[in-house]
Amino acid sequence: MRLALMKRALLGAPMPLAQARHERLSNTVALAVFASDPLSSVAYATEEILLVLMLAGSAALSYSLPVALGIAALLAIVVISYRQTVAAYPQGGGAYLVAKDNIGRYPALTAAAALLVDYVLTVSVSVVAGIAALTSAMPQLHSYRVVLSVIAVVGIALGNLRGVRESGRLFAAPTYFFVVCIFGTVGFGLVGAFFNWLPEAPYEPHPPGLEGLGLFLLLRSYAAGCTALTGVEAVSNGVQALKPPEGRNAQAVMTALGIISIVMFLGITYLAYDFGIVAGGDETVVSKIARRVFGTGVLYYCVQASTLLILVLAANTSYADFPRLSSLLARDRFVPRQFANQGDRLVFSNGILILSGFAILLIVAFQGDTHALLPLYAIGVFISFTLSQGGMVRRWLRLREKGWRWRVWVNGVGALVTFVVLLTLTITKFLEGAWIVVVVIPILVAIFVVMHRHYEEVARELSLEGLEEPPRFQHTVLVLVGDVHRGVVRAVQYARTLAPAAAVRAVYVETDPGRTARVEERWGKWGLGVPLVVLTSPYRSLLRPLLDYLDHLQSHGDDQMVTIVLPEFLPRHWWQHALHNQTALLVKGALLFRENTVVADVPYLLRR
Repeated sequence: MRLALMKRALLGAPMPLAQARHERLSNTVALAVFASDPLSSVAYATEEILLVLMLAGSAALSYSLPVALGIAALLAIVVISYRQTVAAYPQGGGAYLVAKDNIGRYPALTAAAALLVDYVLTVSVSVVAGIAALTSAMPQLHSYRVVLSVIAVVGIALGNLRGVRESGRLFAAPTYFFVVCIFGTVGFGLVGAFFNWLPEAPYEPHPPGLEGLGLFLLLRSYAAGCTALTGVEAVSNGVQALKPPEGRNAQAVMTALGIISIVMFLGITYLAYDFGIVAGGDETVVSKIARRVFGTGVLYYCVQASTLLILVLAANTSYADFPRLSSLLARDRFVPRQFANQGDRLVFSNGILILSGFAILLIVAFQGDTHALLPLYAIGVFISFTLSQGGMVRRWLRLREKGWRWRVWVNGVGALVTFVVLLTLTITKFLEGAWIVVVVIPILVAIFVVMHRHYEEVARELSLEGLEEPPRFQHTVLVLVGDVHRGVVRAVQYARTLAPAAAVRAVYVETDPGRTARVEERWGKWGLGVPLVVLTSPYRSLLRPLLDYLDHLQSHGDDQMVTIVLPEFLPRHWWQHALHNQTALLVKGALLFRENTVVADVPYLLRR
């Protein structure tokens, strides 16, 4: 009762299924829910570009601009591609459904596995990066970053367990606060740089070119900055969370997401270049830019607070999509069916809990270090990008719908570029930890296949096709007796309702010959006319004689059904269970997988 009251206080009252249609998101709230991840990515994507370019010296930081422009172009292509995806698949499903429909089962499972891994990493990276923004402004909290990250994950999980619309409203304000703060920082920074109000760059900017910088390092910085694209696919996976018409609204949200992300990303990268920001240390690039623009006043802390909130709440994108994708896989019998169950608040609670558990595990394992987690990040999402766009190319070529030629080019270019980025990410970050993702994804696909095979075998065995008229059972009811008391008398009464009197008997396993006469005497008075069978047990084993007796009863054929009635008294308090033998549990465990055997537990609740 206390646990139920606590659950209601934390999560709210249960919702009827009819309420589901009212839990849909408006475009404004949907943008906050699904765009928090891609919008937050701009807070560390520029930093990842600069960290790679620094390997070639501070002068190479000038190349951040063409790299950022290339990433912005790719982001635009991916957004346009996913606009086409949500129009073609308004039921949602994203890369998994596109690949399944156009390429095949194994590419679809690969996309699903990649996305599930990426969603877990998104939660971990976003929360850890948000706490890094906090510790940049308050260095004294740096040693508590793991604890703070875990608390943040728990808080976001609770918010999502309360329901889709409620969590959307909860997270909408911080998302728009971040957008306003970043646009304000970029706008004021550009104006300040134009009128020379702000300090100059510590290095001499020069027109970017490839001379003096290796192509591989340039590709590596490009791949590192492509973390700005993470989360773009979220809308396509959660189309059904939007209000009708779902496809059109999803396209509008996708367009707004793309425009805002590109402007913010290019603005931050330009200011980092113009201000001569050098990545590294305990302070983030966004913090350094905001400190240069606003000093250390209230506006600086507003930027840091908004960055903290958006990075922590960017995990909400994964909480919106991981459970939905898991439910689709469960519907197709690739993951346990529990993932398809909606909880009291009309959310896929099991998916939320599993996502939170794995994210916390990663945060603790990597000690809340953003740069240690980032090498694992983005590989999964680029696998899904490539498969999704490749699947759309196959769809246009197969159906040849109106405008298919230019659509093929858009998706084809997107598939090619995302594949190149995927290869670059895998090669450059393989030894830094990306090998973990490369290994985990095939393992997940294998697990999906094994689970699907199990469900198929179960369905085949339970099928009624080819079933002949079932035989009539010969039913025997056995009451297992360890002593004669009120609980046993109640069990005998129940047993007599299951079968004719001639088919009911009690069984007593003799482990102490001195007690047998006493049990038989009391049974003669309280056995209600049911015969008592005494099984001798020279080695004081309870189960072996019972199993031998069952073998004897069922040796006459498969039509011999036996019901074991277990009298069990239950103490009033939980701690009192440890004071009694758990014989009933032992018997139930031994008979669990025995064919043609039913175990019926008859509880007798003690009053004290």
